[in-house]
Amino acid sequence: WGLVGKIGRRSPLCGHRALLSTLHDSVWFGARGAAMVVHPRERRALGRTGMEVSPIGFGASPLGGVFGSIDESEGIRTVHEAFKAGINLFDTSPFYGLTKSEEVLGRAIADLPRNEIIVATKVGRYGETEFDFSPSRVTASVQESLKRLQVDYLDIVQCHDIEFGNLDQIVSETLPALKKLKESGKIRAIGITGLPLSVYPYVLDRSQVELDLILSYCHNCLNDTSLRDFVPYFQGKGVGIVNASALCMGLLTPSGGPPWHPAPEELKSAARRAAALCAERNVELPRLALQYALDDRDMCSTLVGMESVKTLKSCLSAATETIDEGLLNDVLEIFKTVHNVTWQSGVQ
Repeated sequence: WGLVGKIGRRSPLCGHRALLSTLHDSVWFGARGAAMVVHPRERRALGRTGMEVSPIGFGASPLGGVFGSIDESEGIRTVHEAFKAGINLFDTSPFYGLTKSEEVLGRAIADLPRNEIIVATKVGRYGETEFDFSPSRVTASVQESLKRLQVDYLDIVQCHDIEFGNLDQIVSETLPALKKLKESGKIRAIGITGLPLSVYPYVLDRSQVELDLILSYCHNCLNDTSLRDFVPYFQGKGVGIVNASALCMGLLTPSGGPPWHPAPEELKSAARRAAALCAERNVELPRLALQYALDDRDMCSTLVGMESVKTLKSCLSAATETIDEGLLNDVLEIFKTVHNVTWQSGVQ
């Protein structure tokens, strides 16, 4: 499983359109007549950018070996199969695998029609503790990413984990530098990413540069839906919303995530109980978690980390089947006492 509200919720800025005449009120119907959660060939408007993205985005961090060694040829095949399935948003960063993710993704998308994919990467973070949001570094970073990804332009460039930088520098220096690159045609859209939700209004309310999107993670999942409180604000700003880490950095898996997971013990304990309950009901917790995240149509796209065709198929299978409402309600009850509990991140 990759690191990653109800049907019918609509957003004017993350709108969606049917690609097939069988779509009715944004609910797809499978061969067995069961309503599907979402279909990857659906398209949603990414804020005011004019770009339309698939509701499932390809998170390319695993291609950099972030979660263990990978078979690069299998990773490339997974990108191709994801595109065939309808996924058009591919998100990476020079930080993932210390540029390896960009390099592998670049080799993969070289075989895809450029005008049919949305390529997103990031600037500012280059190592576990290496951050540089200076205009000269982010400008050079974009050029380096263009080369690694083997493209002439980048659809989306995001300032990566801005809570580890100086937010005033982001506003006064980094974003203006990206605006120049946008005006030159090197990039099409500008975004910001980070864990603390407070960083978004701080930057958006002060920036003279129009931002196109935000990428938030671990805040729209079974245990934490705090991102939804910000949806009206983002929509009012005309900003697209990309959700990531529906599995809360691996917390919502049978293993409970890696030993270093920063969640407090009370949250980890609740996750273990949720996993046990799902096992009793013969349902995988990651499957339920992904379905829950994908079911929120205020999100323009939800990124899912993928490194193999097996992972891709698991994601597509979960996406195209309805949620077990009874189990969902029981799991949400388990997380009730720790709802929206998070952890500190950054230097802000």
